[in-house]
Amino acid sequence: MNTTIKVTLTDHSKINEVDFNNLLFGRVFTDHMFECDFVDGEWVNPVIKPYGPFEVEPSARVFHYGQAVFEGMKAFKDDNDTIFMFRPDENFRRINKSAKRLAIPEFPENLFFDGLTNLLRIEKNWIKKGRGNSLYIRPFVIATEGAIAASPASKYKFMIILSPAQSYYNQDVRVLFAEKYSRSADGGVGFAKAAGNYAAQFYPTSLAHEKGYQQIIWTDASTHEYLEEAGTMNIFFRVNDMLLTAPTNDRILDGVTRKSVIQLAKDNDIEIEIRRVSVAEIKEAAKKGELLEIFGSGTAAVINPIHGFEHGGDIFDLPKLENSYASLFKQQLMDIQYNLTEDPHNWRYKV
Repeated sequence: MNTTIKVTLTDHSKINEVDFNNLLFGRVFTDHMFECDFVDGEWVNPVIKPYGPFEVEPSARVFHYGQAVFEGMKAFKDDNDTIFMFRPDENFRRINKSAKRLAIPEFPENLFFDGLTNLLRIEKNWIKKGRGNSLYIRPFVIATEGAIAASPASKYKFMIILSPAQSYYNQDVRVLFAEKYSRSADGGVGFAKAAGNYAAQFYPTSLAHEKGYQQIIWTDASTHEYLEEAGTMNIFFRVNDMLLTAPTNDRILDGVTRKSVIQLAKDNDIEIEIRRVSVAEIKEAAKKGELLEIFGSGTAAVINPIHGFEHGGDIFDLPKLENSYASLFKQQLMDIQYNLTEDPHNWRYKV
């Protein structure tokens, strides 16, 4: 197996053409990308080359049978120009977990980290210092074999592309609790970062937008009685001083930020229960004034507070707190990510 990474650098960098003060998330990409192909039963010919289009046949199975998985990660630069990632081992394990569920061959760990770290070093000038600035990392795998027979492909392409990102400024987010549509079902692929999971969310989310809501909090597919995820994020509820979040299962993504928030809650002596959370109990807590916070957790926004929700025609607004759990967790997570504080759990990965 050829695992020596061939590097071809661009003749012209785009970096001076980019306005880093006005970035739209996921629209600008760096000069280079990592690419590796699965052929004849093994991953071969890893390369770092200039970012750009690549050819694939119209019959590539990814277009017809949806064999595509991805990850979302970030790289950060501290005040000394040192580059760090945040818990990339978790993302590596998860992309292979997702791949396995979609019958995609797993990617070798050494090649994943060699490709990623070499790409980040080449693109180090795209990672800007300053709290809120980062480089978003998108590893993904697609089935490239040209065949429209309904079976797993024999050829795949693994790639990593990079996109500079600014601080994700939270808008005043209000949500609908799902009553009809579902994000995923028992025995399905909800736990995987499969591309099709996100496509299936777009239509019901567009209906929520028409009603003036920014996101949907998804409920279980069987009864719609239990709250599971918010948009593309994991979800937390604060009832009085108790933090609640749903357990992971085959419907819920095992979020890296979610895991980190759970650990930080324990570090801060905040009582947390990981259990099924019902629509009824959250509505009842809201009526009593005991529901103090709802927030989502994820790579892009880190922590995204939710200020109100609707379910069954009932509309609730949440109080605006001076010292919220959401702001505490976001502060502590970002302090670790930007190397501004101790890292007791060894979450930082130096590049």
